[in-house]
Amino acid sequence: MNANDSIKRYSRQIILKEVGGQGQKLLMKSKVLIIGLGGLGSPVLQYLAASGVGTIGLADNDKVDLSNLHRQIIFSLKDIGSYKVSKAKKFISAVNPDINVIPYKKKVDLLNVDKIISEYDIIVDC
Repeated sequence: MNANDSIKRYSRQIILKEVGGQGQKLLMKSKVLIIGLGGLGSPVLQYLAASGVGTIGLADNDKVDLSNLHRQIIFSLKDIGSYKVSKAKKFISAVNPDINVIPYKKKVDLLNVDKIISEYDIIVDC
């Protein structure tokens, strides 16, 4: 996306004195890890992708189930049986293809947490 497209896309954020152009640039350079893509992680992912966060990590080892669809708003019937991180990555790419998405198809636990979170500025535990 060129600079003019970015300004147009994020103009509603840029006009906020709390964000501005410098804040938007920081968002685009930021790295956020979302742990869990369920009822909370799905809308978090949706808003972070739309806001222009530069890198989003996705950690979840679960597959989409029919019982998820009423609260996990990024998934649909055709996603049932697929890994959530795979479908979430496709969702982000459809919303904002400029975002770098790093999927972790695993549970974050005591053995891997330090290595995974060390790559990110913000961790959102969902």
